[in-house]
Amino acid sequence: MAKDHGPSIKDDEKYEALRDEGMSKQKAARIANTPDASERGGRASRYEDRTKRELYEEAKKIGIRGRSGMSKSELIEALRNN
Repeated sequence: MAKDHGPSIKDDEKYEALRDEGMSKQKAARIANTPDASERGGRASRYEDRTKRELYEEAKKIGIRGRSGMSKSELIEALRNN
């Protein structure tokens, strides 16, 4: 049974699994709190297949700083490393 991480983590089991894989607390929490994270199951489009605007909006949603001055490739790198 997963440990209760309080109200800030919506899916404790997923959070723990991601932390066990080596993800940072911030990234694991963001993924565990995404409402449809478990439903996607790898069906999300690849970053390279998205428009710069779509990448910008995703970066905005997760709070990546400096996104307005980034190129498409820089947005992809920031999204992958955040």
